[in-house]
Amino acid sequence: MKKPVVPNQTDAWLRLAQLKNEMVPDLRAWFASDRQRVEKFTYQAGDLHIDLSKNLINEDLIKNLLDLAEETDVLGRRDRMFAGDHINNTENRAVLHTALRRPETDKLAVDGQEVIKDVHATLKRVYQFAQRVRNGEWTGISGKTITHIVNIGIGGSDLGPVMVYEALKPYVKEGIECRFVSNIDPTDVAQKTADLDPERTLFIVASKTFTTLETLTNARLARTWLLDSLHNAGALEGKTENEAVAAHFVAVSTALDKVREFGIDPANAFGFWDWVGGRYSVDSAIGTVLAIALGPENFTDFLAGFNLMDTHFATAPAEENIPLLMGMLNIWYVNFFQAASHAVLPYAQQLHRFPAYLQQLTMESNGKSVRWDGEAVDYQTGEIFWGEPGTNGQHAFYQLIHQGTQLVPADFIAFANPAYPLKDGEKDVHELFLANFFAQTKALAFGKTAEEVRAEGTPEEIVPARVFTGNKPSTSIMAPALTPSVMGQLIALYEHITFVEGAVWGVNSYDQWGVELGKQLALQIYPAITGDETAYDAQDDSTRSLISYYRSHRD
Repeated sequence: MKKPVVPNQTDAWLRLAQLKNEMVPDLRAWFASDRQRVEKFTYQAGDLHIDLSKNLINEDLIKNLLDLAEETDVLGRRDRMFAGDHINNTENRAVLHTALRRPETDKLAVDGQEVIKDVHATLKRVYQFAQRVRNGEWTGISGKTITHIVNIGIGGSDLGPVMVYEALKPYVKEGIECRFVSNIDPTDVAQKTADLDPERTLFIVASKTFTTLETLTNARLARTWLLDSLHNAGALEGKTENEAVAAHFVAVSTALDKVREFGIDPANAFGFWDWVGGRYSVDSAIGTVLAIALGPENFTDFLAGFNLMDTHFATAPAEENIPLLMGMLNIWYVNFFQAASHAVLPYAQQLHRFPAYLQQLTMESNGKSVRWDGEAVDYQTGEIFWGEPGTNGQHAFYQLIHQGTQLVPADFIAFANPAYPLKDGEKDVHELFLANFFAQTKALAFGKTAEEVRAEGTPEEIVPARVFTGNKPSTSIMAPALTPSVMGQLIALYEHITFVEGAVWGVNSYDQWGVELGKQLALQIYPAITGDETAYDAQDDSTRSLISYYRSHRD
């Protein structure tokens, strides 16, 4: 694989460093002196209306950011990704999550396989199964229709499905409820199954290899709960436990032998490919729970939204390419302002799990300290993504963003039309809600001067505490409504932003070796917890002390 360009040795990086040293951010003055600023820095991609004007940018800066993208070959790497080259070099894999949402008429051969053909063959099987559950053809062991679906997975097999399910609840079929189990803490599976009717519950076990510790542990706990509950209800008379498991469990996995060993009919296993990373898999068979809940038509719209943003990223000119511009803006803040974190603030309760989803997408992708050629980086990579829905966040952490000492770039997301248009008397509550959305980005950008504070009659000694310096960067993303297509567009936007940053930094955004060490150590430590003294003695002093505390306090 071609060696990465070291970004901080490029001419564009040096020019950006000089621009940073010369820049005196003053959004008030910039807006006052350039009445075209909003028009210059507002873009449209699909249904997304994106205003970058409140960022610490000017036209010269954008040009130099795009020069850095060119010098680090971001768009060349983009083209190699879309073509199916093995840009995931540490695992020798293509990176083709974009193929999951391409039209069936497209052609793409990778490693001797017709990728698009394979994708749509699996998608058709998922849709057929989803329809059987939705129309009542698929029933539990006692012939009752399914009303509850429990998705068991972790990481990308959980965060994406639960986030999209919550976001698109207005589109969920009436009479179907989905729940999601991920944590190996037994509380999770116990609480999620506590009030379920076993005769009407379907479990989806999502694990590509069918070996994931947390997922398989929870799957076994769910199987035990199912069989015990069916026995107690008298629903297994004349039926076998194997028949019950086959009626109430399906899998998203390619390990058909392990699926069969668990008791699931391999005909009810839906696979995906090694070129789909877990955090990029919500639009694969991992989304089976969504295809059931939303229906094939809405899931198709969801995929079309992804593809719309993919096409924009693949074809739009650099100066109009939203993922490219937003990714380069993040580079600007991380590497030149030393911004350690990035807030995502959806003014939409439906997106309350979106920041958590982005945490895995961005931090697992770009939390790397070596480039893809194995050389250590000597510049900052990655960002800590975090956030909460507005207006909850306003009453929690916005204080730090407004008046703290750390620069926190923020993405605000809102929709013109709410899912639930309610009124408080004569007041449209959504308009009151969006007034906060507009107010926060305005306050961050323009702040409040000491003179403005004094003009309100504030006592002089507390004037400094009420001054807002402003010049806090934010991006505003709006759309007409949160539809399946728009949800797909939003996810793909951040997928490609993540790609852009990784390409500039020269890191492999598609492996996650940092996840593995803790898993390996947990397997080594487990015997020490259960009484294996040899394993106990092999631990460090602190770990032994903690295990001893556990042993002495466990009832």
